[in-house]
Amino acid sequence: MLAPAPYLKRSWYRDTIPAFHKSSENEVLAQLARGSSFNVIQAQGDAWLAEISILRKSLAGHTGVLHLEFAIPRMGHRVDAVVLANGIVLTIEFKIGAAEYSGADMDQAYDYAIDLKYFHEASHDLTVVPILVASEARGRPFELVAHAREAGLYQTVCANAENLGTIITNILDKLPTSTIDPLIWEESRYCPTPTIIEAARALYAGHGVGDISRNDAGATNLGKTSDQIEAIIETSRSSGHKSLCFVTGVPGAGKTLVGLNIATKYNDVQSELHSVFLSGNGPLVAILREALARDTVGRERAQGRKIRKGDAVTQVKAFIQNVHHFRDECLRSDKPPVDHVALFDEAQRAWDREQTASFMSRKKGLRGFNASEPEFLISCMNRRKDWAVIVCLVGGGQEINTGEAGISEWIDALRCEFDDWHVYISPALKDSEYAAGQVLGQISGRAKVHYVEELHLSVSMRSFRAEKVSEFVKTVLDCECDQARGLLQELGDRYPIALTRELDKAKQWLKDHASGSERYGIIVSSQAERLKPYAMDVRTPVNPVKWFLDGKDDVRSSYYLEDVATEFHVQGLELDWACVSWDGDFSYTINGWRHLSFRGSKWQRIKSVSRQNYLKNAYRVLLTRARQGMVIFVPPGCTSDPTRDASYYDSTYIYLRSIGLTEL
Repeated sequence: MLAPAPYLKRSWYRDTIPAFHKSSENEVLAQLARGSSFNVIQAQGDAWLAEISILRKSLAGHTGVLHLEFAIPRMGHRVDAVVLANGIVLTIEFKIGAAEYSGADMDQAYDYAIDLKYFHEASHDLTVVPILVASEARGRPFELVAHAREAGLYQTVCANAENLGTIITNILDKLPTSTIDPLIWEESRYCPTPTIIEAARALYAGHGVGDISRNDAGATNLGKTSDQIEAIIETSRSSGHKSLCFVTGVPGAGKTLVGLNIATKYNDVQSELHSVFLSGNGPLVAILREALARDTVGRERAQGRKIRKGDAVTQVKAFIQNVHHFRDECLRSDKPPVDHVALFDEAQRAWDREQTASFMSRKKGLRGFNASEPEFLISCMNRRKDWAVIVCLVGGGQEINTGEAGISEWIDALRCEFDDWHVYISPALKDSEYAAGQVLGQISGRAKVHYVEELHLSVSMRSFRAEKVSEFVKTVLDCECDQARGLLQELGDRYPIALTRELDKAKQWLKDHASGSERYGIIVSSQAERLKPYAMDVRTPVNPVKWFLDGKDDVRSSYYLEDVATEFHVQGLELDWACVSWDGDFSYTINGWRHLSFRGSKWQRIKSVSRQNYLKNAYRVLLTRARQGMVIFVPPGCTSDPTRDASYYDSTYIYLRSIGLTEL
C-alpha cells in the first residue's frame, strides 16, 4: 500500500495496481464516492463500476500505481484514470457505451495528457501517452505517433473494453522505461497557466486561485495581490470608509483573474461583502457568461439535476455584468448599488468627459451631462452610506477606441470630487505606459493615498512558454531593433514566431502547431480594410461567442480560419496559436510607423496623435494574444490595385524580417 497523502486530494482513489486487484469493486467504488466532491448518482456509479471492471482486466500482470478521477484544475475537470508504470504516464479517458472514437473525445484525452506534460512538474521529462477507451467501438490497429515537437508526448491511442489490456502492454513494451517515485510524482508541483475562460470556469466551479495558477514567482505575485485586495476590502468594511485601489500588470499577468477570483469568493448576494465584476469589454462579458452558463448546465446535468440554460445565464449575469448596464441602472435610480465591492476590468478604457457627455446626449437624451465615466461610476458607489470599495484593474497601452481616457480620469475625479476616499495605488502606475504620472503628482501629498507594491502583477501568466513576449512586442512597436533581436533570441524555440507572405502557409502553420483542442485563429486590426481579397472583411460582424467557444465542426469558430477577429473581439482573451494579418494601416518606414485609415477608395493619413496611439495599441493587443506562438502574415501587395500597392507592405515585411523572425 502507498503511504497516505490526504493533503493532496488530486485523485479520489489511488493505490498500487496489485492492491487495486486485491480490493473488491465495491471497496474501490466506496473510496471514489468518499473522495468525490458531489453526490454520486446512479449513472456515475454504474460508469465507475464499468471502468473498474475494464481496468481490473486490462492491468492484470502489471505493476505500478493507479489514480482514478485525477484532478486537472486548469481545465476544471478530472481525467478518469492515470497509470504510472515503467516510468511511463498513461492518461485514460473512458467513454462507457460509446461505439465510435469521436474527434472531440480524442482531443479531450489528448488535452489531459498535454496538461500533465506541460504543467505537472514531475511529468515534464516523462513519457506521457493518452488513451481513449470507447468501450463498444471496433478495435483499431495499434499505432504510436509521437508529438511533432514535444519530446515524450504521443497522440491519442484508441482502445475498446476488450483490447485495452493488449494496448497498454504494447505501449509499455515499445517505449523506453524509466523510474517514477510515485509519492514524489504525486507531491510534485502543478503549475498551470489557464486561459481566462478556463480560469473563470474553474473559479466559478469552486476552485481557488491557488488551484489554477502556477506555483512560481508569477503565481506568488498573483496570490499576494488577491490577498492585498481582500485586506483592503476588510479594512474598508471594518473601518466604515470608502476605498479605491489600482491594480496594474503587464499583458497577461492575471489582472482579470484577480478580479474574477474576488468576485467568485464574494458572490453571495446576501453577504455584506458581495462583489460584482464589471467590464466594458462586450465580447469578453458575452463569452465568459456563455462559457460559465454552459459549464453550469453540464455540471448540473452530470449530477442528474435539470437546469434550464436561461436560468444558468441569469445566475451568471449577477456575477459578471457589463459596466454600461451597471451605469444605466444607476441612471434610472439614485439608490445606492446593492454591491459593496465593484471590480472594474480594463479601467483604463473608461470614457473621458467629452465622450461620456456625447453618448449621454445622443443615446440617453441627457443633455448637459457633465461627468466622465470614472467620475459617475465613483459617484454611484459613493451613494452607499456605510462603506464601498472600487478595484480598478489597469492595463498599460491598452486604449484602443475613441474617448478611452486612460487612468488619469479616475485620479482626477478622486482629486476633485471624492477627496475623502482612501486610494491604494500600484507603484507601477507612475510608468509612462499608464499616462498617469502628472495627475498622480497632484494627489501624492494626500494622507489617504497609499502606494502598495503587491498591487502590481509583474510576470505574464499568459504564455507558459515564454514570459517576455509583451516586452518583445513593445520593442518591435517602439522600433528598438537591437533590443527586439535580443529578446527574440531569448524566446527561442519556446515561443515560435514565424513570418510569411502566403496566407495558406500561415493557416497550415497554425494547424501543424496546434494539438488537441488548442485554439487557433486569424486576428486583424479593425482598420485592416484591404485584406478583403483574402476573405478578411473587418466590416462583416463576427460572433465572438461562437468564435471563441465553439468546436472544430462549427464554421463560425476560430478553428475554421474563415471569420477573423479584431482587437475589439480579442482584448482580454487569448488564443493558443494566432495568425496576425498585417495590413497597410500600420506600416513601417525609416521615420517610424505610418498610420493610415481607409476612407472611400484610398488610404488617408491619421493626423490625430490619440488615434495614432489607438492604432499602435491595436497591434499591441493583436501581437500579445497568443499563448504558445504566432505567425505574422504580411501580404505581398498587388500591382494592379493601388490600394494594395507593395509600398504599403514591403517595408513592414523587411523590418520584421530584419529582427530575425523565421520566414516560411
